[in-house]
Amino acid sequence: MRTMTMLTSLALTLTPLPGAAHPHIFVGAEVTVDFTGPTPVVHLAWVYDDYFSLLITADLGIDLDGDMNLTPAEVDILAQSVTAWPPDFQGDLEVMQGDTRLTLAPKQDHTMTFEGGLVRETHARGITPPDPNAPLTIRVYDPFYYVAYQLAGPIKIVGRDDCEVAVIPADLDRAYSLVEELLYGRPAADVGPDEEFPEVGVEFADTITVTCAAPL
Repeated sequence: MRTMTMLTSLALTLTPLPGAAHPHIFVGAEVTVDFTGPTPVVHLAWVYDDYFSLLITADLGIDLDGDMNLTPAEVDILAQSVTAWPPDFQGDLEVMQGDTRLTLAPKQDHTMTFEGGLVRETHARGITPPDPNAPLTIRVYDPFYYVAYQLAGPIKIVGRDDCEVAVIPADLDRAYSLVEELLYGRPAADVGPDEEFPEVGVEFADTITVTCAAPL
């Protein structure tokens, strides 16, 4: 979780999102798996909801007229804030083969755009699958469920046409039951922003499986 970034500090210091203590931030996640290079690359686009996008711009003192048009200087301010990851932030991306979690390459092509009042952050992470014949399992989630990611649009495959994609939605009833169990019966909405929240984010994550006919 980005505990020290501008994003989290905004969620703690400004008016809370309505409805629940967890999650605070709602993000649409667009996922593309790119096979055009020597090793696969997972491209992510995170689209922040309109309310949180507004909080970001307001806190930074940009787009004060609310016309959703930023000056070049304001775009630079927003981009520097959104793309400033702390060293301990892993990127809320998990790629696995079976029970093996793959090491992600450092992020690349990290950009930010502001369109229609929404902040859109994009980046890519390379992977080196140890088993060229095993499917890839991909999940986008914040371990502490501070940020709620929801898959937005179809999963895209670039660079080959022999791969199939399956998406298994998260079992939300099971996830919420687990949260209450770990919180000794307390609903998530009763947990304040300064309290420790269990690492249950993976339970709320949709599971993407990419299976290809030929080796990866």
